[in-house]
Order: sequence, then structure tokens, then C-alpha cells
Amino acid sequence: MKKSIISAIVGGLIIFFWQAASHVAFNLHEPSQMYTSNQDSILTTLNQHLKKEGGYILPRMENEQDMAQAEAFAKSVTGKPWARIQYYTNYQISMQDNMIRGLLVDIFLVFLVIYLIKQLKVARMRDILSLCLIVAIIVFTNGAYTEHIWYPIFDLRAQLIDLIVAWGLCGIWLGWYMPKKSA
Repeated sequence: MKKSIISAIVGGLIIFFWQAASHVAFNLHEPSQMYTSNQDSILTTLNQHLKKEGGYILPRMENEQDMAQAEAFAKSVTGKPWARIQYYTNYQISMQDNMIRGLLVDIFLVFLVIYLIKQLKVARMRDILSLCLIVAIIVFTNGAYTEHIWYPIFDLRAQLIDLIVAWGLCGIWLGWYMPKKSA
């Protein structure tokens, strides 16, 4: 159990620090969180017109429209600008709380992978690294890529890099530390 705890903590830290480097040092996610000098006027306009927090897609037709109306709407907006907005009425971000939660999630996920590793008859470096990379591909495909299919995201490549690098490094760590050493 001690080995699993150490493995999960170190693996979680590896993933956590890669995520921090990806966002801060390498700024890979800039395309999805760009700055605009018009931010104050945009936020004022949003605040005037959006009455509650939530996700908005503009343009969007009202719910409960029939098929003919839906087709006419789709035709009228095709080729025109559109936006996907995540709107919050009160900016309150606790970097410390978010970082702690993020690290705890990373450690928990590595614990889950360690459970899978322990199911292997023989856990070799190659198998552990492959398992971690498969986890990365599953998470990417089911998460960011599936979202991108419907609503293109601007940091898709960064999401893939994050997962492959983070879980690859974690897999190298686990592959080195987890296998039983022969006496």
C-alpha cells in the first residue's frame, strides 16, 4: 500500500506540474483564452443582455421549434460569425483552492491507474507506459476531441499534448517505480 501511495502522489505531482508548465511557462492554451482590449465593453454588453450565468451559443434558435423552422434557421446563419460564451455574474477565482483540487484529482486518477496496473499479471515498464498512454488517448478522445467535433475548441492540440506528455511522464515514473524488483 505504501508503494501505491508514493506512486500516486509522485505521479499526481508529475501530471500537476506538467499542467502548470503547459499553461504558464509554455502558454499552450493561449488560443482558447486570448486577450482583447475590448473586454470591458464586451463584458458590459454581456451583463446588460444575459440575465443569468450559463453557457450560451450565439446565434441559437429557441427550443421547441419544428423541423422546417430549424432548417430555415440553420440556412440563415450558415457562414456567419458565431460565439460560444461561458458567462459568470461574479468573478471569484481562488487559485489556491483550484490548485489543491486539481492536485487531488490528479493523485486520485493516478490511484485509479495503479489499480489497473495491479491487475496485470506482469507489470513491465513497457506495459505500464502503454497503459498510461492509452488512458491519455481515451481521455482526449472522449473529452476534448468529442467536444471539438461539435463545438470547435482552439486549444485542441494543446489538450492532446498535455495528456500525452503528462501521462507519458507519469507512465515512465510508474513503470520505473511500480514493478516488483527481482531479488
